[in-house]
Amino acid sequence: MVSFAEQVVKGRWFTVFASFLIMAGAGATYLFGIYSKDIKSTLGYTQSTLNLLGFFKDLGANVGVFSGLIAEIIPTWAVLLIGSAMNFVGYFMIWMAVSGRISRPNVWEMCAYICIGANSQNFANTGALVTCVKNFPESRGIMLGLLKGFVGLSGAIMTQIYLAIYGNDSKSLILLIAWLPAAISVVFVYTIRTLKVSRQSNEINVFYQFLYVSIGLALFLMVVTILEKQFAFSKAGYAASASVVSAMLFLPLLVAIREEYSLLHGRTDPENGGEDNIVVEKEAIIVEEMVEKEDPKSCFLTIWDKPKRGEDYTILQALLSIDMGILFLATLFGLGSSLTAVDNLGQIGESLGYPTKTISTFVSLVSIWNYFGRVFAGFVSETLLAKYKVPRPLMMTFVLVLAAVGHILIAFPIPGSVYIASVIMGFSFGAQLPLLFAIISELFGLKYYSTLFNCGQLASPLGSYLLNVKVTGMLYDREALKQLAKKGLKRGDVKELTCLGSNCYRLPFIILASVTLFGALVSFILVVRTREFYKSDIYRKFREQAEASENLEKEKVVVPIKNDVGQTPN
Repeated sequence: MVSFAEQVVKGRWFTVFASFLIMAGAGATYLFGIYSKDIKSTLGYTQSTLNLLGFFKDLGANVGVFSGLIAEIIPTWAVLLIGSAMNFVGYFMIWMAVSGRISRPNVWEMCAYICIGANSQNFANTGALVTCVKNFPESRGIMLGLLKGFVGLSGAIMTQIYLAIYGNDSKSLILLIAWLPAAISVVFVYTIRTLKVSRQSNEINVFYQFLYVSIGLALFLMVVTILEKQFAFSKAGYAASASVVSAMLFLPLLVAIREEYSLLHGRTDPENGGEDNIVVEKEAIIVEEMVEKEDPKSCFLTIWDKPKRGEDYTILQALLSIDMGILFLATLFGLGSSLTAVDNLGQIGESLGYPTKTISTFVSLVSIWNYFGRVFAGFVSETLLAKYKVPRPLMMTFVLVLAAVGHILIAFPIPGSVYIASVIMGFSFGAQLPLLFAIISELFGLKYYSTLFNCGQLASPLGSYLLNVKVTGMLYDREALKQLAKKGLKRGDVKELTCLGSNCYRLPFIILASVTLFGALVSFILVVRTREFYKSDIYRKFREQAEASENLEKEKVVVPIKNDVGQTPN
């Protein structure tokens, strides 16, 4: 039993389970709307100051280049520990300030705390996500979809746990955000590691079992969230819902144990008759396909001497490639517009006259369909690629066109259209990141994947700033000022600018729909450029590595243990 337990903990499937838990705690930034009012009231901030704090939160959450670069030179356990420490320090200091346990910090200090805390999720992403992609290179789309799906659900998961432990004390939510994700990373820090590439005949079936568990969890969270808005839950009710959520989070562990048991059973040799044996493996000499030159050139001299698609690019070769430029533009307009739409959803509902409870329903719909978009993009794009050689960027094009439809429903609203738009926006927003990460890994290789996928998502906050602050925010304010002028009022006559009516977001969302369609067009250019690449066997080298490992296993030499007089026991 001890030997089997050790096999389970050291196995690939336990690494996946541990990564799911880490991802389930890596979405603290989604909970800012719950505890931001406590920061505002206890520290006496204005709305503009709170918005500044929110900007630094988004900045920390999306700038992951540092975590990617540092992951290239230190082991995964160190990456996770750094992220754990940053998470605890950042959010714990915010909790200390809000709860009055330290003197009121300066605004820049609070900005630094939340930026550090939010940036920790990039270390969790880099440690868990990159490791799982390298361990399952032939199922990377599915793996990315599942992992990002758990991140999408993390806000709802953390909410249920916080309600069970602390009740409705939203200040204590900050404390939970500080210690729980950090504790999860510390507990599983040594089980998240890159293992040798191997293949399993039922690998896809196992991933589908993980998918069914996550779908069940998402549906349960959606039902519980709706019920909590309709009825007053007791402490026992919250505890019961949190217990169910926790149990469902540990269901993948049972799948991992079953798979390791099957592997152990498959290796059992009945002819040995239960004798004790020492297994000695022959040393394997692995010859690299790309022979290193005697005098390797500097990375600056090889920027334009790029390898074939799918081979390992250097960081500079990838960042300065046309393919990465196309991906950057598609992400800038696609994810940037989706983030803008999600961030403005509350005010959209307000401007169209929806009640507060209904607006919270829109937010819940975005969260749940964000999850479904992530797992759909991962599983469907992987299936289409494996069976029909459909380029993964084509799925990105489809998702961006769908997002544009959601923007049009906001620009030209009809009764109930915001419900449909919330579903579309949540789905398309969730689908884009797994597709982006998978495409980067396929086109530029896995050698510097830690850095490249973090660089790829830099376009997201840049697009959000341009489209949200410089376009949507300014046009909304301009329309609100027009409404004030019609009433004979000026900006100084009201405390807060509020715009009512369908015109408030019409022009901004026409612009968002237009740039999203442009992003879809840019993405389709990548489809044309990479169609021959995706028609080829893009996972061939990973399959060959797995076959080499399997052949090495078959060449194991079994040496019987001899007794003290040098004889083999009967």
